[in-house]
Amino acid sequence: MTMGDVVMLRTIMIGSRIMAQGQYVKTLTDGRMVLRVDGRLMVGHPVTQDKAA
Repeated sequence: MTMGDVVMLRTIMIGSRIMAQGQYVKTLTDGRMVLRVDGRLMVGHPVTQDKAA
């Protein structure tokens, strides 16, 4: 990764109580989001600002 690269951190919900935060990878066709967390890929529903507050 060079100095010009920007890493986007995002937060997802996995199930009803677990949240994960990591590097954004992609959004799936069903609306779920894929993140890279500690070298693993995690899939969940994106957390919006109204859910985070």
